[in-house]
Amino acid sequence: MQQQHDVHHMRKALELGHYALGRTAPNPSVGAVIVDDQGIAGCGWTQPVGGEHAEIKAIAAAGDRAHGATLYVTLEPCAHHGRTAPCVDAILSAGIARCVVAIEDPYPQVHGKGLEVLHSGGVNVDIGVCKDDATELLAGYLSRVERGRPLVRAKYAMTLDGRIATRSGQSRWITGATARRHAHVLRDRADAVLVGAGTVNADDPALTTRLAEEFAGDGGAHHPLRVVVDARGMTSPSAQIYQADLPSHTLVATTTGAPSWWINDLAEAGVEHLLCGDGPSVDLDLLLQKLGARGINEVLVEGGSRILGAFFDADLVDRIAAFVAPVVVGGWAAPGPVGGLGYASMSDALRLSGVTITCLDSDVLIKGAVERAGRERAS
Repeated sequence: MQQQHDVHHMRKALELGHYALGRTAPNPSVGAVIVDDQGIAGCGWTQPVGGEHAEIKAIAAAGDRAHGATLYVTLEPCAHHGRTAPCVDAILSAGIARCVVAIEDPYPQVHGKGLEVLHSGGVNVDIGVCKDDATELLAGYLSRVERGRPLVRAKYAMTLDGRIATRSGQSRWITGATARRHAHVLRDRADAVLVGAGTVNADDPALTTRLAEEFAGDGGAHHPLRVVVDARGMTSPSAQIYQADLPSHTLVATTTGAPSWWINDLAEAGVEHLLCGDGPSVDLDLLLQKLGARGINEVLVEGGSRILGAFFDADLVDRIAAFVAPVVVGGWAAPGPVGGLGYASMSDALRLSGVTITCLDSDVLIKGAVERAGRERAS
């Protein structure tokens, strides 16, 4: 009975954690719930960087009811002074009697220390409730802390016969309005959204998040950092994505082969550039390491097929979100979503685990995590 009770309230904390996705980097998106004999006393989720952590928000909402209550939190409370004071101090001061934690925090200044402080302070600590769900919620943060790079989520929309455009290059719109709105939810929850030079030249995208208020996360729609991969300066500085009046910021990942006049023109428009190798292509692994150093937890790669193929060939994709429309366009010349070298045999092909399938009106969204164990990289 207690286990079911714990799972129920931890799922509420997980739900709250989703509200903060895309808004907290470099911090994790944590949810917290305080429960006493009367029920839920207070809730909270991580605020934008420099703001209060989930536990602090929940304690403030609970007030005096926090004393003797149980705190459910999706990640181990911090025990160090960063931009804010340690959460464990506030938990002890509030008189929390029990703390149920989904997963430990791998960040070296926290790892195990938060649990130890709480236990030493007389708080009963339980860990591991809804562990898998919390690990998925915090996958971007965990990737950055443990691997030094953000989680990469590949997103694309394709027809039933695996095409992202017709033979003439038309691609709007493959999916319906509901699926397109959900794609903007993915942007809303990402820290950065990335495309290649080919997409900028072909579609002239803004890569902003367009969501009605009821579908946006905490505080309205979030506009992630825009990243353009352009090794040789092939995109025009007048492209929409480089304009200063767009919300958020744009940076270009390029190489030493890019012309200096192009870099200077972009700099005058407020566009930052990151040098990622000497070419002929951008070193994507180096790019991810640099984004990780900037505190980016998750990157949404939106294509097109060349840049998606490069990420897959480099074995850098962690999650896939594929929108499939019940449309057939046919034609040998119609492009597919993933270019690149690919795999020589089906036994080596990339496969997904934890697959979910969601119907979005007449379209379907297939999501899953990339399996890496036992798979050879293409050569």
